[in-house]
Amino acid sequence: MARIRLLEINNFRGIKQLRWIPAEGLNCLIGPGDSCKTSVLDAIDLCLGARRNVQITDADFHGLSVTEPLSISCTVGALADRLKNLETYGLYLRNYLSETEEVEDESASTGETVLTVNLTVGSDLEPVWSLVSARAADQGLSRNLSWADRQAIAPTRIGAAADGNLVWRRGSVLNKISEEKADISAALVKAAREARAGFGESAGAQLGTTLDAVKHTADELGIQVGDEVKAMLDAHSVSFSGGSISLHSDKGIPLRALGVGSTRLLTAGLQRKASANATMVLVDELEHGLEPHRIVRLLGSLGSKEDEPPLQVFATTHSPVALQELSGDQLMIARREPGTLNIQTIGSADGVQSTLRSNPEAFLATSVIVCEGASEVGLLRGIDHHRVKLGKQSLTALGVSLVDAGGVSKIYKRANAFLELGYRCHVLRDDDEQPDVDDEAAFLAAGGQVTMWPDNRNLEQELFASLTDKAVGELVQHARELHGDDLIDDHLKSKSDGKMNLSLVDCEIIIDDVEPSTRKLLGLASSHRRAGWFKSVSWMEEAGRRIIGPDLLEDETSLSLALEDLFAWMPDDR
Repeated sequence: MARIRLLEINNFRGIKQLRWIPAEGLNCLIGPGDSCKTSVLDAIDLCLGARRNVQITDADFHGLSVTEPLSISCTVGALADRLKNLETYGLYLRNYLSETEEVEDESASTGETVLTVNLTVGSDLEPVWSLVSARAADQGLSRNLSWADRQAIAPTRIGAAADGNLVWRRGSVLNKISEEKADISAALVKAAREARAGFGESAGAQLGTTLDAVKHTADELGIQVGDEVKAMLDAHSVSFSGGSISLHSDKGIPLRALGVGSTRLLTAGLQRKASANATMVLVDELEHGLEPHRIVRLLGSLGSKEDEPPLQVFATTHSPVALQELSGDQLMIARREPGTLNIQTIGSADGVQSTLRSNPEAFLATSVIVCEGASEVGLLRGIDHHRVKLGKQSLTALGVSLVDAGGVSKIYKRANAFLELGYRCHVLRDDDEQPDVDDEAAFLAAGGQVTMWPDNRNLEQELFASLTDKAVGELVQHARELHGDDLIDDHLKSKSDGKMNLSLVDCEIIIDDVEPSTRKLLGLASSHRRAGWFKSVSWMEEAGRRIIGPDLLEDETSLSLALEDLFAWMPDDR
């Protein structure tokens, strides 16, 4: 089973330059729109696909620059014995060193024997496939893989129209399952004859008037047509081409009529069955047409959970379900930078795999805010909802994702992991408990930014210290609606040693004069470790949308200034 060891792309569409060492098994590309994920799959298909020609236009050249050739090279290892035949390809066999990720022009015993297939297109738009070899070039020699060998290593493309793999035709996965061939010539001749005869018997009744007119006219003109004229199928019009044999259900319904998702899923399963004779699979937008549970089945068919990958898969996705199902070593982020396309494996560093499970959508964003807990996530979601009502773009539209770190001890494990993967990252945390000093310093040194509340306050303490009297009253009422008066009263009494209760707080709220000491007490009581008044995403989101967001416009406070800085960090609101 052939495997791509090295992919090199130059001057192709949005890719000025790419040098990538893909994984042995599943390579799932993620990244923002227009990051050339699909172009990577197209490049592999163009270079290794079993085709004699391709349609290339000026638009396929990077920046429409046809003065520099378009070049795609695939260095292929795990070669079958026939591809390592010295008499056939000896001059073109090369050596791949996995330790250094380099390819040498001479084959050697210390590395892997490989072949490098190159597709070059110049300004004349004529594609030229050839095997790369400096030794052959020095002798003025050039050749490509034989047609049979090209077919053997050609990848299977599972696209939106995957039904072509459910018929026996060139390149179909059905031809890779076994060497079986059906001789359809005799059957087709017999079927054609029966069809002609059968149609002729019924056509006489359907076209009788026309047939009588033809017979009468022929007789008048002395043209001998026999005793009668019949309408029968023309023998030359009954033709059968590639795809004449296809898969059908027990009721005779072509399986090509299945839905898009079912067709893609079945094709992937067949590709797995054909893995002994197949090479690679290309799947663009693997979630297309599939419900979440069938996305999982598709990935399973492609070998996502197996220690020994049965196939080398190149896929793209924007599905959080797919990210949750895959490991960090199977996910690669594609990012375009000036002059190059970079593909970086997410990997399994601290904080990555757990975040993939809990917040997979964050890896599909461009900017990430790592929040200390659920309350901070809810706060930002609620304020974001309020900002949208004011005509601002939402966090989602700006490419920002919120991640719940699950506590201050975990916050920088996740934040630093995102930074190392190239994401813009911001931390929002309380200040009553301190994180690891070195972790925070490393985060800031790497370009991360931090927002925290002043004076060693947590979020609830900051809210009750900064909000207006009116908003404080609304926040207390929100807590009462969530938990009932008794719990709120008990917490107030507990934190004040019985000196304060809910009735006394109500009095201050009614006269719009909430004392600083009462605000401090409300902050302590509401952040009760085991029964916090707003310690869930939905509870705090409602408070942020209905109370806190509108109140931020009322006065310049430490709360409003901190949030203003945080929202200023986000991408431009266009």
